[in-house]
Amino acid sequence: MAIHYYDSSGLWIAFRRKPDDRYLFNSHAAWIGWFPWRDADAVTTTGDYLGTIVGDRFLHRHRQPYRGYPGFPGFPGYPGHPAYPGHWGPRSLPAGFADVPLPMLKANSD
Repeated sequence: MAIHYYDSSGLWIAFRRKPDDRYLFNSHAAWIGWFPWRDADAVTTTGDYLGTIVGDRFLHRHRQPYRGYPGFPGFPGYPGHPAYPGHWGPRSLPAGFADVPLPMLKANSD
């Protein structure tokens, strides 16, 4: 069962294959990042901060402290394409967060 994540406007932007999956994919099923510390913070495939899970939203913190180089997890394999979850209603952004910049939601191969 895929876990879907949305931006502040309610647009589906990312998913995990299951709640404890370390890998994060964009809405086109391309691998865009992973969760090296097994918490809410995700990094890109090259180790840069990507965003943070806040409820069902995937948001970008304005100031993210450097946590060290997370290494490389290995390739996740193709996740398949989950069903379109629909559009969720908008939510205001928490203090200190913005939507993840769209270029960061593209895979290196896009």
